[in-house]
Amino acid sequence: MNCRPSLLFVLAAGAAFFAPVAFCDSIANIGETRLKGPLGEKLDRIVAGHVMGTDVDYVTAPFLEKTETKGWWQTEFWGKWMHSSVPYLGYVTAGKCTVESAKCKVAEELCSKIDHGVDRMLSSQEKGGYIGNYPDELRCGEGWDVWGMKYTLMGLLHYYDLEMRIGTDAALRRADAAIGAAKSLCDYVIAEIGPKGRRGRELWQTGNWSGYASSSILEPVVWLYRRTNDKAYLEFADYIVKGMTEPEKGPRLLDLALKGVSVADRNEKDYKQDADWAYVCKNGRSKAYEMMSCYQGILDYVEEKERLGGGTEALKNLRKAALMTADDIVKEEINLAGGCACSEAWYHGARKQHLPYLRLHETCVTTTWMRFCEKLLEVTDDPKWADQIERTFYNAYLAAMKPDGSEFAGYTPLSGNRWHGQHHCFMHTDCCTANGPRGFLCFLRGLCRNDGKTATFNYYASALVKGFDMYSLYPRADYARIVSHTEGPLTMRLRIPAWSAKTVVKLNGAAQEGVKPGSYFSLSRDWKLGDIVEIVFDMPVVAHVIDHSIAFTRGPVLLARDSRFADGDMMEPFRMGLRDGQEMTSFAPVRTPSDDIWMAFSATLPIGPHHANPEAALPTTVFFCDYASAGNEWRRDNFYRTWFPVEYGPGE
Repeated sequence: MNCRPSLLFVLAAGAAFFAPVAFCDSIANIGETRLKGPLGEKLDRIVAGHVMGTDVDYVTAPFLEKTETKGWWQTEFWGKWMHSSVPYLGYVTAGKCTVESAKCKVAEELCSKIDHGVDRMLSSQEKGGYIGNYPDELRCGEGWDVWGMKYTLMGLLHYYDLEMRIGTDAALRRADAAIGAAKSLCDYVIAEIGPKGRRGRELWQTGNWSGYASSSILEPVVWLYRRTNDKAYLEFADYIVKGMTEPEKGPRLLDLALKGVSVADRNEKDYKQDADWAYVCKNGRSKAYEMMSCYQGILDYVEEKERLGGGTEALKNLRKAALMTADDIVKEEINLAGGCACSEAWYHGARKQHLPYLRLHETCVTTTWMRFCEKLLEVTDDPKWADQIERTFYNAYLAAMKPDGSEFAGYTPLSGNRWHGQHHCFMHTDCCTANGPRGFLCFLRGLCRNDGKTATFNYYASALVKGFDMYSLYPRADYARIVSHTEGPLTMRLRIPAWSAKTVVKLNGAAQEGVKPGSYFSLSRDWKLGDIVEIVFDMPVVAHVIDHSIAFTRGPVLLARDSRFADGDMMEPFRMGLRDGQEMTSFAPVRTPSDDIWMAFSATLPIGPHHANPEAALPTTVFFCDYASAGNEWRRDNFYRTWFPVEYGPGE
């Protein structure tokens, strides 16, 4: 199906088309932001190599077959693709364009792919409402059937939002078909495993990980209620939350959090981490991706109930549980790359990040952590969650992306090699490759949020945004400049990173007072065309020491040595004496050796044994790059390290 002329006409309006509307914020800000520089190039590659490169027939084929008997998760791939393809359709069509222009040709092709995929999905729906690939006797039970329906609901609702924004008669008919399919699918889930469901089991009793996976359907159920105002879906959300919080063998996302139980310690007593069945099991609660997905749904649920006049103690406790869990993740799990999880599970990883644990930084976990932080930022307006997104984005997320944008690594270790993802469910894709593009949206949506009264800058990349242009080499450089294209009263809010101890903000050359790390700094005034805001960040290299291992960060970026520098043995130990938190004055930015490396630094450091050789007592000069660039050739002979050994003394 060719892209509808009415769609291209509306897309040509760019920002106006993708302005926020009451029923949906899923694609707000996307059409109003144009990334430039290295990040703009990376995003263009994701759109071209991944979003446009997805074979829609391939990812929708399982829905037409209904032959899944192994409990696999083929039915998540289409919904994840829709969660990125619809917003990116807004991105590629922002501003003026014509059908003949390259970007509108991309839009025409992408629109056609989206329509075609939805048509195939709708044709696969059974009369009873089911959309999936399990035979009837295996539905809504073990495996990932409910999980797949969660992502199908997300995909249908994104399409509904798209068509509602277009607003033509034809678009409204397609929107009606999409929302009708979503309602029928949700009605099916309610009839099967809702209150007094036909299957005779509770929703939380299906799937894996004490009900985490199935319970995370809460998020699109709340979305569906927002779009329909049908109380049946809010009542179903009530039922899901009850299952998330009350049963002793269920997810227990409320009481364990309020008791302060760390996320890695919430497993049932009979759970054994090293058992053969531990990787996918019924009674564990340490699965990172699914737990965070549940809390994301809880925050949406609380938000909706409070909008309807809630504010009860129970709702406050649900919000508190989500916040306490997120704080615990930051304290106990997030490492210097902003990544987390070993074998996709919590493991007190922050204190163990210097050790060679297996299956680190699953991209699904990385993306879901960014989405969770995005929701926390929206709910709390606390810039610490933007700090978390920034660190994860510039390190764990970009490191997982293949340079051509076509693929995301399944796992991305802190030291070792970058490598390809997996072939899940005997398909030529995997959950991480499908999830990858959704992560970039968290950064893109939050870069600058401008509602006409307040423009909040959370991140500092070269970009054209609503009302302002931003020029920056950040985080390679410590400087950003924002130029006003706005006339009239408006408050600009600038996120001052917690790691930047002495940030300088200037307005038209005049230094401003009251700039504090870990807060928003506001400039309220009548803006004029050409007003200039300059920001200089305090970005020293800092040493981090854990149990005779050392690593280095510069601002939000983790540094790494890379085999392409060919500057010696990466396992050569550091001599004792460097302290945790010490600022390293011997690091200096240098010219990068190739276009594959974004930023590079020389460092003169006390590396290597010297007792038998007085000459070796002198420091050694080696080179570092940003973690996202390290190992990005995706070859076995391109290896890297972020944590380095520190020698022991005889009394230790």
